[in-house]
Amino acid sequence: MDRQDTVEPCVGLLRAWHLAILRFALTRENADRLGVLAIANEIDRRGRLGDIRPGFSFFRRTSAELCAAMARRDEKDDVVLNQYLAQIDDTRLHRALAAAFDVPQQMADLARKRVRPDHDLWRGLPSRANPQP
Repeated sequence: MDRQDTVEPCVGLLRAWHLAILRFALTRENADRLGVLAIANEIDRRGRLGDIRPGFSFFRRTSAELCAAMARRDEKDDVVLNQYLAQIDDTRLHRALAAAFDVPQQMADLARKRVRPDHDLWRGLPSRANPQP
């Protein structure tokens, strides 16, 4: 079994985890929360096969934190949800999660903002063609 064989199922599980979070964000039902935690447990369990310490529980901890933040919804929870959103690279998934979370998008939008094409990085610096004495 090579590394490629172990990476592909993990990519699928990671996508399933994100989609399970989206489903819980929409329904807020306990069965969907348990689905998020089950997938997180599976991802963490696969992480133990490598050189990661036996107590690896990143996805379980993150899932519990996200689910709790969605259930409580205070200002501190908006920060947690925005931090999670900022890590989502898939544009469609990011938009769907942002809509489902219904949180102010200030931090997530700042993290995703691109530099304008007319932004002049070198403004104010002397050019090489005209060296200054």
